[in-house]
Amino acid sequence: MILEAAILSFKPGREREFERAFTQARPLVPSCEGCLSHELHQCIETQGKYLLLVWWRAAEDHTLGFRQSATYQEWKRLPHHFYELFPTVEHFTRVR
Repeated sequence: MILEAAILSFKPGREREFERAFTQARPLVPSCEGCLSHELHQCIETQGKYLLLVWWRAAEDHTLGFRQSATYQEWKRLPHHFYELFPTVEHFTRVR
């Protein structure tokens, strides 16, 4: 299992607009092959900053499967125009 962590930053004051767009986009990610679950967290110290966590069966399910799909194009259409900076996205594996 792989954890994708994405730091999303927006211009302050657009949080509610982004959250509405994310609500529309939310069902898209779990519809993709290999997506196990996902959640969105809002930063309490920095206005306009969020953390998106997505658990994938394998990194390729995200980097190849999701990012090269029509679903990703729809995902981009909904929340991407809110970004102040393009998100930092990294993949992690559990330390055993």
